[in-house]
Amino acid sequence: MVLITIAAYFSVLFFISYLTGRRADNQSFFIGNRKSRWYVVAFAMIGSSISGVTFISVPGWVSTTHFAYLQMVLGFVAGQIIIAYVLIPLFYRMNLVSIYGYLENRFGMSSYRTGAWFFFISKMLGASVRFFLVCAVLQLLVFEPYGLPFVLNVISSVALVWLYTVKGGVKSLIWTDTLKTFCLIISVVLCICYIASNLGFSFSRMITAISDHEYSRMFFFDDVNDKRYFFKQFLAGVFTMIAMTGLDQDMMQRNLSCKNFKDSQKNMITSGILLFFVVAMFLMLGVLLNIFAAQNNIPVPAKTDELFPMIATHGYFPAIVSVLFVLGLTASAYSAAGSALTSLTTSFTVDILESVKKKDDAGIARTRKYVHIGMAAVMGLVILLFNVLNNTNVVDAVYILASYTYGPILGMFAFGIFTKKQVKDKYIPLAAVVAPIFCFILQKNSERWFNGYAFSYELLIFNALFMFIGLLCLTKKK
Repeated sequence: MVLITIAAYFSVLFFISYLTGRRADNQSFFIGNRKSRWYVVAFAMIGSSISGVTFISVPGWVSTTHFAYLQMVLGFVAGQIIIAYVLIPLFYRMNLVSIYGYLENRFGMSSYRTGAWFFFISKMLGASVRFFLVCAVLQLLVFEPYGLPFVLNVISSVALVWLYTVKGGVKSLIWTDTLKTFCLIISVVLCICYIASNLGFSFSRMITAISDHEYSRMFFFDDVNDKRYFFKQFLAGVFTMIAMTGLDQDMMQRNLSCKNFKDSQKNMITSGILLFFVVAMFLMLGVLLNIFAAQNNIPVPAKTDELFPMIATHGYFPAIVSVLFVLGLTASAYSAAGSALTSLTTSFTVDILESVKKKDDAGIARTRKYVHIGMAAVMGLVILLFNVLNNTNVVDAVYILASYTYGPILGMFAFGIFTKKQVKDKYIPLAAVVAPIFCFILQKNSERWFNGYAFSYELLIFNALFMFIGLLCLTKKK
């Protein structure tokens, strides 16, 4: 059943990829020829914001963080409004293919390469940790029963992603993300319906049971040292969204494919509001899963990531629930990995190798294809490394990594936009390395230095602040 579901999904995926990849050129691969309709991109953006991590980890995360994640999602919405009115007009005005071209224009070549390399590291680590979780579930459901090794799982999964993104690039991604969003919403809604029905809940009874449950608490204002404290979560959400969407080549490729900046703004605001309600559904699903486990004396796994896969695929519900779970997981995982692979290929080709400046269209296309293969190979190796090192909740791991790797990018863009100062460009890579080191020292000693205060994802803000201060120290004298 699992294999049939995956095969059916990929049949549709490759068909879409074939249609959108015909007569594709470098511009359609990088920015979709700037012909995308804003409402299609808005719907697709919901899916691109939700990876396999959200699909699996967020329902399980409810038992430890309750609905506190929605505080961060409110920050996401505020962050998307800032992106819409600050960054998007700037990027369209400069007619950018890669958003890190702004850093070259504002500061110089060293800044440009620093931004591109930090994006490369951030996206490769973030995409790999997300895809690792999916490979782990596929190993449990498909590969282990046949005695097949994890290495084969990773190779085949990454190869499938490479195959459907090799031609169309971002143009294919927008339509495959649209398919993914549709599959995700259908999967989570029907899973909620089946579980509520099994528990004997009507719609109103389900809402009451969820709202009355201890896990449904959303706002936390009482303890500033709690990782769930409102202002920690909200501010971290604002700056995480600006960094991981507004300053992320992967996410901005979609926005830059709209016809003009006003359409892109509509897309950004609409998708941000819709994302809040979709994440809320995943959290509601998490509460229902915990109620079901308690009523049926099912032990909740030590790793909360395993709760949804265990209940969905171990015969507690009709086979259709397993199919829906696999469909949602497949849609979320492979589309997210595909978009990461495309953006990494774009950034490495345009920013790091500077092929657009040095080669003609045929040379760029040739380089892009080689880079695409290389990015797939590196992603596979990083996933295998995570398999050896994994010891934490994957949602937590993604945002912790982002706090360290996106901070210098956020600091550079903030300095460039909000000041008119020029800096000593050649020293910027040093500042970008020192800022995360200061953050690491701060995080390790914060409880001792600040009366028990423990940093959470707001560490990203301090990372950007350290980078901003570093750039002030590198300011050129008039």
